[in-house]
Amino acid sequence: MSSPNASSGSSALPHDIDVVVIGAGQAGLAVGRTLRQAGVDFVILDAATELGVSWTNRWDSLQLFTSARYCGLPGLSFPGDPDRYPMKDEVPDYFRTYAETFALPIHLGHRVVSVTRSGDAFTLTTPAATITARQVVAAVGAFQTPVVPECSRRLPASVTQLHSHAYRNPGQIPAGKVAVVGSANSGLQIAAELSASHEVVVCRGRKQPRLPQRILGRDAFWWLSRSGILRLPTNTPLARRLAMPDPIVGTKIDELARSVRFAGRVVDVDGAQLVTADGKRIDASTVLWATGYRNDWSWLAPELLGADGLPEHDAGVGASGLHFVGLYRMRNRGSALLGFVGRDAEHVGAAVARRRQAGH
Repeated sequence: MSSPNASSGSSALPHDIDVVVIGAGQAGLAVGRTLRQAGVDFVILDAATELGVSWTNRWDSLQLFTSARYCGLPGLSFPGDPDRYPMKDEVPDYFRTYAETFALPIHLGHRVVSVTRSGDAFTLTTPAATITARQVVAAVGAFQTPVVPECSRRLPASVTQLHSHAYRNPGQIPAGKVAVVGSANSGLQIAAELSASHEVVVCRGRKQPRLPQRILGRDAFWWLSRSGILRLPTNTPLARRLAMPDPIVGTKIDELARSVRFAGRVVDVDGAQLVTADGKRIDASTVLWATGYRNDWSWLAPELLGADGLPEHDAGVGASGLHFVGLYRMRNRGSALLGFVGRDAEHVGAAVARRRQAGH
């Protein structure tokens, strides 16, 4: 069920408006609240027909590694005991409540296929409509397109392959050995679940820091918040020195090693075998690629991107009126996290409101 304040009919879309927010996930909802409070005339467009689809489509047993205390967006706490760890299906329910609470003008089922600029305005095209806007906020999320290594194409059809994005539960995995390629949080959690019913080998690359879920009785993110690590700007010399990979949160590697086997980083494929950096070969009936995501900016006109093909912005604020929220480490380590994106959303939303008041 979608929010009562959301519309999926193209007739409800305006033809001309001050601001369009693209994406009704955590970033879009949070920036929408800021724009609503500032009195900005805006709409939020999302390709999905329900709120929270990106969470609904994750694997069935996914449990957030941040406690409920750190899962809320600005102005509305996540429900329940703040020290509990919510399940993923609770997030869409929270999004619907958030949209209703702040009467956000969300239009579902409208995928933005292109954004161009002409003069002082942007033109946004969907399959059903064209909208003109003075400013645009891209809140499409940090994890858009699953990434699979090129060598995967050379595995024979006898080897089942899927990305962690498509994984739901062990029942969809054929009998036999499973190679989980990637050892970040998602890969390790899926490997642990599969180990109850399958032989599992985890292929991991660079070593990642580990973080217990609770430290001295408090959630790890309590410590990260109190220490200021999550708010540390990413463009400072200190931040660059601390730019370590994201930590493995909660998973006890030593305990996991009792039920799965660890191998080196996958660098190639030879026939039906995976080849690791140390020359070992792995036979597996199924390869589950927990190899991350990349951003896709193909829907933005080339003139809206920098010479490197990436968006140009200063901490999310674009000089042209094209802004961004929710990108990975956009301003700090919390920029893409559910309970921490709100600070960036308020920063960008305030910049949008100031630009509107200045008549840009």
